[in-house]
Amino acid sequence: MKKSINQWSFASGSLEDYMNLAKDAGFEAIELAIAEEGELTLDSTQREVSKIAQMANRIGIEISGLATGLFWSYPLTSDDKQTCEKAKQVVVKMLDVATWLGTDAILVVPGTVGADFIPGSRVVPYDTVYERSLAALRELAPKAEKHRVSIAIENVWNKFLLSPLEMREFVDKVGSDYVGVYFDVGNVILTGYPEQWIRILGQRIKRVHFKDFRRSVGTLGGFVDLLAGDVDWLEVMAAFGEIGYDGFAAAEMIPAYTCYSESLIYNTSKAMDYILGRA
Repeated sequence: MKKSINQWSFASGSLEDYMNLAKDAGFEAIELAIAEEGELTLDSTQREVSKIAQMANRIGIEISGLATGLFWSYPLTSDDKQTCEKAKQVVVKMLDVATWLGTDAILVVPGTVGADFIPGSRVVPYDTVYERSLAALRELAPKAEKHRVSIAIENVWNKFLLSPLEMREFVDKVGSDYVGVYFDVGNVILTGYPEQWIRILGQRIKRVHFKDFRRSVGTLGGFVDLLAGDVDWLEVMAAFGEIGYDGFAAAEMIPAYTCYSESLIYNTSKAMDYILGRA
């Protein structure tokens, strides 16, 4: 696997700062994030994005993928049709930006039944979310195929696609080689076992996030440093080996829930070396 780290793992600074620090810590790649404000936004032009790609090339670090937190504000499965259309526009923009960055996967939250960690989050019926999400992804799949960039749906705490069997069936129903899974190891610890998800999803997995989590906490505060939680990393890596996954694995540390200093980046790199058998 190639060792990457998500942009959100850094508390503050510029993209250049993040890339330099990630490179110095031993990461081979960095996962960038698009937002409504900042250096990489929905309004970024091809020229502006190309400069970011050139900067990464100059520093000597790959761009492993493109994430966003915008699907919490603009769910693909909202009751509001304008919001759904906005979400689709975000996906299309991400496909463009990923192409300009020279990467081939974007992270998409497929829909939200409910999100307890977002105050006032609206609850939408599960079957409604399923139907809307499936329709939206089928509509977007040809655009992903044209770009040759995968839409990778992530198993986040959205009360949707709660088992690996259901997620496998859902992806297969979309029916495109360019719609797969962005599998987050830590996100399933609360309700399941990541090694089982990996074996069941198999080659549908397009990208991977590394996080760790303590079941006994049971809230967002349960996310901890790699190797400090309940992930059985030996089993997880055995499962990845069985399905032949050798793509990017991006650490997604969350400074809001961990003590942040630059040492977090270096310690995460060392922990990933251990997990990946490089220590």
